[in-house]
Amino acid sequence: MLPNPTCDVDPNDDKIREECGVFGIFGASNAASFTALGLHALQHRGQEACGIVTCDGEMFHTERHLGLVGDNFTGEDPAERLPGHISIGHVRYSTSGGTILRNVQPLYSELHSGGFALAHNGHITNAYTIKDRLVERGALFQSTSDTEVVIHLVARSQGKEFTDRFVQAIRQIDGGYAFVGMTKDCLVGARDRFGIRPLLIGRKDDNYVLVSETCALDMIGAEFIREVDPGEVVVINEDGIRSFIAFPNAEKRPCIFEFVYFARPDSVVGGKSVYEVRKRMGQRLAEETPADVDVIIPVPDSGVPAALGFSQQTGIPFELGIIRNHYVGRTFIQPTQGMRDMGVRLKHSANRAMIEGKRVLLVDDSIVRGTTSTKIVRMIKAAGAKEVHFRSASPPIKYPDHYGIDMPTREKLIAANYSLEEMTTMLEVDSLGFLSIEGLYWAMGEEMRDEDNPRYTDHCFTGCYPTPLIDRDRELAGGGKQLSFLVEVA
Repeated sequence: MLPNPTCDVDPNDDKIREECGVFGIFGASNAASFTALGLHALQHRGQEACGIVTCDGEMFHTERHLGLVGDNFTGEDPAERLPGHISIGHVRYSTSGGTILRNVQPLYSELHSGGFALAHNGHITNAYTIKDRLVERGALFQSTSDTEVVIHLVARSQGKEFTDRFVQAIRQIDGGYAFVGMTKDCLVGARDRFGIRPLLIGRKDDNYVLVSETCALDMIGAEFIREVDPGEVVVINEDGIRSFIAFPNAEKRPCIFEFVYFARPDSVVGGKSVYEVRKRMGQRLAEETPADVDVIIPVPDSGVPAALGFSQQTGIPFELGIIRNHYVGRTFIQPTQGMRDMGVRLKHSANRAMIEGKRVLLVDDSIVRGTTSTKIVRMIKAAGAKEVHFRSASPPIKYPDHYGIDMPTREKLIAANYSLEEMTTMLEVDSLGFLSIEGLYWAMGEEMRDEDNPRYTDHCFTGCYPTPLIDRDRELAGGGKQLSFLVEVA
């Protein structure tokens, strides 16, 4: 028998990268400890860097690191070196330029009104334009993050109260974002006018919490209160929580990719179980694109719920035909091609006993460039599969994202450039199928997609962007990037 074939599924190759995760808590004597725990729960949203800022009423304390939360905020209690009753934290994945310490969040600045720290999930779609204007007026930027634009706008605002200055600042930006920030007196949270990026309010005992996902509330034993509304700013201090409407005509259109890929399966988003929605995607996928096969195999880990749904709908056995090594970090770069080829054995292995001689159906959450999918197909064939079929539990991705998701340009998206038949040949599979946009909305509990007023931000599939893409349009018009640095997505 041949050695067990393996495949390195490099996230740099094909998989959509997570965005970022934010966490904030007010009133806890050991706020940094809760923040570190919350960031552990949100680690799936960004694995390149992490940071925590606290305030003890007078002094701000900050730690920012490259790497995982567990590598930097374990051992001694983080509250011992980061004292304070207010804290915010961030896990980061950057999508342009290198990950460098000066870009790690939360960002902190001393303003005229006092210290201010800010963490951000999403992307400001007019950041280049605002940054050009600020630099022309003498502003000095210390990072290449679009988050710093907001700090400058707050600093230059003429509002008397901090809340007024913050609201005035975010009214000048566009895009998809969720902010958590802090002064020495308060915790602040804000969500874009469409609610594209998620932000939730919870409570731990008498302390309010702001998080990206409910799994972070579960981690610290906090109860879910509600979502921050689209266009809403919440300010939490010793008097409680106050709400301000930054965008009165806000419309709720959260990102549908939270359900497809980003959110942890045990999270609840918009009142819906992510796990149950993903299973329904698989059920509908089975109805729309059936396959005469012997076994259903998920591409771990994100394809598991949809594959279960496909199996339950059809009665075809579900098996773990691909085993993922969870103890492998980012694949190291090897000096020679021969050594690099050895690295393909690090992350994924085919479970030959479940594959050999069988007609296999692979289920994944999505297909982006197709490079990783091809590697997986070859791995399954090398394990002795008689046939290999492939199904995507989301519609074809035809348009890039501009709201904080690392997604390649349209020229590199396989579904934007090739027909279903051409993609089937390129992926080297016996058949290929995608969930329809109508099927995706059905899985979300919607009867259909309203073409004039879709309930979700689904631009990656439809090209329907909910906000103006000012920087992109400026670049396409020949305006270019006037500054010498790249704006990084938070």
